Amino acid sequence: MAGTDGGLGSEKILLPKDVALKAEDVGLIKARMAPARLVVLAVMGGGFIGLGAMAAITIWTGLDHVPFGLMRMAGGIGFTLGLILVVLGGVELFTGNVLMIMSIASGRMRLRTLMRAWSLVFVGNTFGAVAVAVLVFLAGHHELDNGEAGRVAVRIAAAKAELPFMQAFFLGVLCNALVCLAIYLCYGAASTTDKILAILLPIATFVAAGFEHSIANIYFFTLALLINDLGIADATVSISGAISNLVPVILGNIVGGGVLVGLVYWFVYVYSVRK
Repeated sequence: MAGTDGGLGSEKILLPKDVALKAEDVGLIKARMAPARLVVLAVMGGGFIGLGAMAAITIWTGLDHVPFGLMRMAGGIGFTLGLILVVLGGVELFTGNVLMIMSIASGRMRLRTLMRAWSLVFVGNTFGAVAVAVLVFLAGHHELDNGEAGRVAVRIAAAKAELPFMQAFFLGVLCNALVCLAIYLCYGAASTTDKILAILLPIATFVAAGFEHSIANIYFFTLALLINDLGIADATVSISGAISNLVPVILGNIVGGGVLVGLVYWFVYVYSVRK
């Protein structure tokens, strides 16, 4: 799951209805968490996603002659490191926490409480992703393969910055539908192995398909901005370009995870219980 389960760890495989009820309860626990604890866990979550993005860049470096689909899926598998660390490490991730909408739908959480939790986690995730990007840059990761790793990172960020608003939005919708489905499946998992397997294909698929994840993009843009001035890349990225991508992607992530996953499962399995 994305974040601590507040002591609601799975000891047996849960049925879909029980998973929905658990997801709703976990949302309440997250929202009531002390702000300092929530932010620290979110910083870790953003950092872990940055590590997953770094793994993807490493794998994609030098794979130009591999068939497109295989190349994309290979990087996607590497990226799963991020969510595996988030889930098993019990930290907080904004894109997973959009499932807290389920608690709003049941009337068990106020909108103000939801926005507070989302804001704290997003800020923490941003700090963590930026910090890891700086550390990776200072470590010289971009110099791998005679600078090709840096060129790959900048090309990725530049392509994201050029996406039209609505395309970025829908890519964000599709991305977080898969992310939240992976998290939802983890709520019902009975073991560490179950959770890793639940994460693997949904996350690898969203990366392979080029869908947009807001926290991962913060890492990509930060790293690309740091590499810009080195003159090793054949593209450049601006702060305005990063913002033009992040705004629609964040909105899309909320709709994809909150509406297409959270509210749909709430309606199917929770509404009939609560009404």
